[in-house]
Amino acid sequence: MKKIFLAFAATLLFGSLAYAQDTTPNPAKIGVDSAQQRLKEISISKFEDAGFWRVAIPLDAGVITARRMAGSPVDKKPIPEEVAAGIKETDQYVLGVKAEYFGRTNTTIAIEPIRPLAVPGITKTISVWVIGRNNNHKLGVIVEDFFGNKNLLPMGKLNFSGWKQITVAVPPTLEQRNPHYNNLMGIKIVGFVIEPEMTETIGSYYVYFDDLRVVTDLFAEENRDPDDIADVW
Repeated sequence: MKKIFLAFAATLLFGSLAYAQDTTPNPAKIGVDSAQQRLKEISISKFEDAGFWRVAIPLDAGVITARRMAGSPVDKKPIPEEVAAGIKETDQYVLGVKAEYFGRTNTTIAIEPIRPLAVPGITKTISVWVIGRNNNHKLGVIVEDFFGNKNLLPMGKLNFSGWKQITVAVPPTLEQRNPHYNNLMGIKIVGFVIEPEMTETIGSYYVYFDDLRVVTDLFAEENRDPDDIADVW
């Protein structure tokens, strides 16, 4: 009887060890899911149609106008994936904005699309080509998170001459997806805001924009569950 009990105990012991060994996570797979990304650069707007953009400045600060101008940054490079796919978009014009100040004042200049520009996936960076005319004005981009909250992301000063690509990273604290649904995500670009340096709000100010791009993670977009059920009933 004692031998039978010892044999039964040994069976339980080795069985539990085998079970523990089978359920131990594989170190080689830890973090694989969280590290999966499909980063892609996308051109959101090339500013070809000035009628798609509206500009504004407070009525007591000055007069502002926008128009389509021929030109493009020489250093701008095409997106490799678009070239490989044979995608050719018209890219001959830029958006020109002219602000005529009434005098030194603390004001803002708004440049907005007629409709917010939706960005697929989880946006990592936002960039735009700008001619800053070497002023200490500050440029920011306004984005709307997944839940409709607007956020201003500072892009830096326009204290440079000629074309320059300005880039800002989207902070991880900005909500870009609904945690309950894998297919509901993305932000919207609402527009740009220029905060002029008050001592430089004299005469006329010119600024030009071209090729608004984002780097976004499309992993979740490209790996959706095709058998998921839509909550529309």
